[in-house]
Amino acid sequence: PPSLPEYFVVPSSLADQDLKLFSYSFIGRRMPSWSWNHPNGSALVRMANIKDVLQQRRIDQRICNAITRSHPQRSDVYKSDLDKCLPSIQEIQAAHIKLKQLCVNEPFEETEEKWLSSLENTHWLEYIR
Repeated sequence: PPSLPEYFVVPSSLADQDLKLFSYSFIGRRMPSWSWNHPNGSALVRMANIKDVLQQRRIDQRICNAITRSHPQRSDVYKSDLDKCLPSIQEIQAAHIKLKQLCVNEPFEETEEKWLSSLENTHWLEYIR
């Protein structure tokens, strides 16, 4: 898909044919992609859901094992389902619109307390935190 990055960082223990095969299992063919790393070797990897629930555990375990083998200290993978704890893109967009309206329509100097509570009600700071 055109929205995927041009290059991927992948564990060396995953063969190219495995990556091609696994890509069909992910929603939107969105293979796990490296997003960030820490100097201690920890990495943040973003991964879409796997379409076939029956294959999910096998594919997930294969990828996680490859990531663990590639880690300098062989640390286990910690997984977190961010869909359950992060706002949707629509919620973020709505919060941004509310923030822009607040900044344009509510002068800060006149009612600081009201402005701050209005800012909190946009949820913008919560979402970007």
